[in-house]
Amino acid sequence: MAYFEWSDDLSVNVKDIDDEHRKLVGMINTLNDAMLSHKGREAQKTTIDAMVDYAATHFAREERYMQEFRYQGYQAHRVEHQKFTAKALELQARADRAGFILTLEIVDFLKAWLQNHIMGTDKRYQACFNEHGLR
Repeated sequence: MAYFEWSDDLSVNVKDIDDEHRKLVGMINTLNDAMLSHKGREAQKTTIDAMVDYAATHFAREERYMQEFRYQGYQAHRVEHQKFTAKALELQARADRAGFILTLEIVDFLKAWLQNHIMGTDKRYQACFNEHGLR
């Protein structure tokens, strides 16, 4: 059973963005499964690297739309993206330097991001993006 299930509550009604959010759900579930199989440490580096890549590509897409559509919450939203990116890079540096991070720390961080950012902050741009034809 998945640790975190995708649901319509997570959808922002923009296919490309929802698909990228589903990838984040997949990262959480893959890492959680590895942790339960006592292989979390082996899966950490892959997940952390995927988080860094996700931050670079996904956030750039969202921010490009926000700027194009003159979304009013852009600056505050961008700050949240910067915090995620900083955390992902910090985890990456810790993994490279020490080689050990509690897998649960990563899982909990990603789950909180989904619940707080995607279900909260991202939902705020949904109407703006949809009004400009993104679906």
